[in-house]
Parts: sequence; structure tokens; C-alpha cells
Amino acid sequence: MHEMKAIVCTKYGPPEVLELREVEKPQPKKDEVLIKVYATTVTTGECEIRGMKLPLWLRFPMQLWLGFGKPKKILGQELSGKIEETGKEVTQFKAGDKVFGTTGFNLGAYAQYVCLPVKGSENALALKPDVVTFEQAAALPVGGLEALHFISKANIQTGQKVLIVGAGGSIGTFAIQLAKQGGAEVTGVDSTEKLDTLRQVGAANTIDYTQEDFTKNGETYDVIFDVAGKSSFSATVKSLKPIGILLMANPKLSDMLRARWTSMRSGKRIVFGSSSQNPEDLKQLVDLLASGELKTVIDRTFRLEDIVEAHHYVESGHKKGNVVVKVSYEQEKTA
Repeated sequence: MHEMKAIVCTKYGPPEVLELREVEKPQPKKDEVLIKVYATTVTTGECEIRGMKLPLWLRFPMQLWLGFGKPKKILGQELSGKIEETGKEVTQFKAGDKVFGTTGFNLGAYAQYVCLPVKGSENALALKPDVVTFEQAAALPVGGLEALHFISKANIQTGQKVLIVGAGGSIGTFAIQLAKQGGAEVTGVDSTEKLDTLRQVGAANTIDYTQEDFTKNGETYDVIFDVAGKSSFSATVKSLKPIGILLMANPKLSDMLRARWTSMRSGKRIVFGSSSQNPEDLKQLVDLLASGELKTVIDRTFRLEDIVEAHHYVESGHKKGNVVVKVSYEQEKTA
């Protein structure tokens, strides 16, 4: 039996439940590729899954999928690396291809190797351009796809005012850039230490939520993208212009119910729901990255064996953009 190193979640709980262990190396099925993982990331979502710190209505289906006592799956949603082997039905990739993508609900990226279906509806895979580093590519899919999904729904016009709440994370830093490309005047809301980052990626204005409540400053916006999901729903809706759009990446169940009612009663539109895992969207994002029109904000980089420290850092709420985890150092030797 061939083995590999992977991070195993021994039970639901604090970062210390994560352990580096030897596990069986996967073998690709006929429609899968085997990827040697070079880099992955730690997202807020993975921290929530690890600690099972999810809304009550989500906990049962998540544990039904992952396991009740502990996650049966290796965590990790984003990756970049090199294809080592392909299944006999795979034609769009070959061994040696440099790729990046999402594993979706299959997870598994906290490992030296992972198998992914090339046409999976829950994951997406695309070729990595040489001008994009493995670290930049690994940090692109989850935040980039979510940002692209929501900003596309807003159909932003030149000169519109866009407010992004919780703008300093992975989704937010990509959303600022995509909204600005659409011609918007972007205002980013986050904590004091993240405001410089927001300005660096294109926010024309910033609001420090520890000092100011955007719902009480009298400003109204064409589009509000609430990434954080912590603002008052009714107060946020009042900060929209009469035919404004509210995008919600992390809505509460009560807010989703109120959203339907609000959309029926007013000209304001409420949008929620997650992005699809689409290889074409990934290619669009990486092309923007390769041309310099999009930047990946990487706050810190950790080694796989330091995953506990990485999870503590992400859970602290201080993360700016993305936290990357290096899994293999092979690319440094061959660069």
C-alpha cells in the first residue's frame, strides 16, 4: 500500500484536533485525475466545519455528509499542483499538467495527493498559467468564484456606488477588484488593520466598522455585498437605493425568509445562494490574474505541518485576503 502525508481531523473541535498522519494514497478512477498537491489554503469555512460552528439548520446535513463523531474526510477546498496520473476516460488533462481548482464538498486538499473527477459538478479544475505561482493559483478558486458569482448578479454599471461589508477576506478582496472593473465606486467595510489592504486592491473609500456603522451614516448604495453576514438585515436594506441590490454570501435563515418578502414589497432585489463550480469561470479568473488585472492577496503562508497555527490565525479574524499552506516543496527545487 502506498502512503502519503495528510492532515486528519480527529474530532470536531479547536485547531488542535488536526493531526499530520500517514494515510493511504488515493488511486484515480476512470474519470479522475491524481494531483500532487503543491499548495492549499485555510478558509473561514474550513474553520467552521472543523469546529462545527455552523448555524443549527446547517449542522445536521453537514454532519450527515461528513460524519457525526468526527469528519470522515480530509479537509481542504482549494489546491494547486501537478497531475501525476489520469484515469483511462480522461482526455482534457495529461500527466505533468500544472492545475488548480476546488475540491468542493469532496474536500481532501490537506494532503500530498488528491483525486478529483474532471467533470464533477461539485468541483472545478483548470490549467495554471506559468506566470501565476502555485500559491496565487491555490488562493483563487473559492473566494474568486464566490466574488464573480455575486458581482455578476449585480450587473454593475459605470458610476454606481457599491458597498462591500467584510471586504478584507478572500471573497471581499476579489469582489472589490471585480466591482471596480465594472466601473463602480467601491467602499469597503472591515476592521482597522485591514483598511490599507482594501485601498491597495481598489477601494475608493473605506469604513472601519469598529469606529462607524455604515447603516447610520446616511449614505445609500446601488449595490451592497454583505460577505460577513453579521449586519442587521433591515438596516442594510435601508442603506440601499430604491432599486438597489443586496447580495448576501452568508445569510441567516431568517434573513433569507425576509429577503423574499422584501423583494416582493419593494423595488429592492435580494440575492443569495452559492456559486457553481465552473471550470470556465475559473479560467476567466486566472486569465485576469495572469494579465495583472486581478491580484491575489496572500496574507501568510504556512507549511502543512503548521496547519494548527494556520487555523488559529484564520479563526482570529485578522486574516487579510488568503492564508496559503505549502504542501510540497518540489516546485522550489525545480524552479
